[in-house]
Amino acid sequence: MKKEIIERYERTPEGKIIIDISTEKIEDLYDDFDKRSHFLKKDLNQDLVEYIIDSANEIEKELFIIQFHITAPSDDESISRVRNSIKNFFMYLKEVESRKMSNMIRTSLILLIIGVVVASLSVLINKSELVHSSISVAVIAEGLTVAAWISLWESLATFLIKWMPYKKKILLYERIANAKVAFNFKKNVLI
Repeated sequence: MKKEIIERYERTPEGKIIIDISTEKIEDLYDDFDKRSHFLKKDLNQDLVEYIIDSANEIEKELFIIQFHITAPSDDESISRVRNSIKNFFMYLKEVESRKMSNMIRTSLILLIIGVVVASLSVLINKSELVHSSISVAVIAEGLTVAAWISLWESLATFLIKWMPYKKKILLYERIANAKVAFNFKKNVLI
């Protein structure tokens, strides 16, 4: 299946996959909800962002470039802005995912500490003579044991499984931010 997907894309002479994007003018690459904003402060068009992300996901670890086919002529300053916008936007997305992953790991560590403390408390209560003399103390001790295992399980699940999607997105956004951006105006390609 992957081979069929990869074959849909054209390649550069060096063998890199080309993610092709066609538009009439450079301004079409930006959202127009903030029409009064300066060109440098506008966000990239969400459809463009999703297309680039989907394409980069689709080609997985293959090297790629992003090539824009623009009908209207543009100056070097506009081209430079687009390159900077793509790099900065995807570096921003990378930072957002990094923060999410850090928060998730922090929560996991807190759950681990809570689980260890509650498990220790449960062991202490279970070893004491109070457990044998009172049913309510025995129920509390068992409840603490269950709570400790749940907390430890959630912490372990996060460490073993839940961080992977964040790491995958971080690497993807970094690859896109560092990709070469080329422009094609009529028949001239600017790299």
